[in-house]
Amino acid sequence: MRQRQRSLASNPVLIGAATVLVVLVGVFLAYNANSGLPFVPTYQLKAEMPNAANLVVGNEVRVGGTRVGIVDDIGTKEYPNGRTTAIVSMKLETTVDPLPKDSTIIVRPRSALGLKYVSIVKGTSSEGWEDGSTLPLTAATPEPVELDQVLNTFDEPTRRAGQVNLKNFGDAFAGRGAALNRTFEELNPLLDDLTPVMRNLADPDTGLGQLVRALQATAAEVAPVAEEQAQLFAGLDTTFAALANVAPDIQLATELAPESLETAISSFKTQRPFLRNSEQLFVALQPGAAALREAAPDLANTVEVGTPVLERVPAFNAELTTTLEVLEKFSDDPSTDLGLRGLTTLVGILNPTLADLTPTQTTCNYFGIALRNVSSLFSLGDGNGTAARASLMSPIEGPNGSAGPASAPAAGGGPAPEKNWLHLNPYPNTGQPGAENECEAGRERYIPGQVMIGNVPGNDGKKTDRTIRGGGN
Repeated sequence: MRQRQRSLASNPVLIGAATVLVVLVGVFLAYNANSGLPFVPTYQLKAEMPNAANLVVGNEVRVGGTRVGIVDDIGTKEYPNGRTTAIVSMKLETTVDPLPKDSTIIVRPRSALGLKYVSIVKGTSSEGWEDGSTLPLTAATPEPVELDQVLNTFDEPTRRAGQVNLKNFGDAFAGRGAALNRTFEELNPLLDDLTPVMRNLADPDTGLGQLVRALQATAAEVAPVAEEQAQLFAGLDTTFAALANVAPDIQLATELAPESLETAISSFKTQRPFLRNSEQLFVALQPGAAALREAAPDLANTVEVGTPVLERVPAFNAELTTTLEVLEKFSDDPSTDLGLRGLTTLVGILNPTLADLTPTQTTCNYFGIALRNVSSLFSLGDGNGTAARASLMSPIEGPNGSAGPASAPAAGGGPAPEKNWLHLNPYPNTGQPGAENECEAGRERYIPGQVMIGNVPGNDGKKTDRTIRGGGN
């Protein structure tokens, strides 16, 4: 009889081996599930971030809250300046390919226990990242805020201030339920009127969004100088507190300001030439001001010395009053005018004489020399007496000499070498109008063998230093 063929299901060895194989495959798939299923195509991307923010390999990558991949690897990148950033490798589904280049990426918390995931916000660019590309650091925006950073804001001073606020709010609302009810009831008309206002603000033509963005930019510019601004407001508080005492005067000045401004506008046209001339005056005074700096000590001494003098001026003016009154009476006297006319006539008569005599003294100093010679004549002398006495007894110098009686002119008469010569200059040059500008009288040099009568040139019409001083030979 033929033996019946045995089935595979009845073989316990094969069943056990198949079971073990299935379990091993299941364990393998379960173990590698976080890294993606095998033989499934993926879209590989990398992203540079400021820090990994506690990411671990296997964390999810989501787009719009939907899981599209996992974190495959986490590395670092060092820059020459010492800065270090994180490089996150992501294994994404092919449905994301290609990711727009203006997409952003951020690490966000998945739970309060510290689990994280990578959130991608897809952009609208028509260009996409190729497989294996690296998103730049600029795509990692905005900067993530960690839970511990939020909790750290509630430090001890903040918690204490919160407690004080809650207590004060509770005290403020305690026992005021009826008043709050009336307030809410009366808010209804306000809300009715507020509706069109809010509608106008929501209109794009109003530009409220632009205003808010401008205020944001202004706040960003002001933030670095917040401390200086606070000091400014503190100083303004002090200033306004001081101005509070003169508030009525400020109000009055404000009320009168329009009239003052109108007057100023009309007067500035007239003042413009004066201001221009003043400018030119100050420019011209600059050299004098520079010189005044050196003269300031002398001026200070003048003021110091002149102050006592000025203090005596009032008394002097009081005494001068009598003199001026007498002078006034003298000027009112009719004979004064007659005397002044006679004096004028006298001056006119004497003017030619004075014009001729004045150079005799001012140029040649003849009167001074004459007085000096007279003084010497009667004061100086020797054993024979003064010059006036000795000249009478002096011997005759040669025949017909000038010291005694003469029988003939002293024009070289007498035996040589004792010949006498006449030296006489009855009209010497004295600097009068029309004459040589010389001073000859009493200053001529003795020239032997020559008769000198008349204007004998002394220095050829040129004054010497000796001549000007009035010296003689």
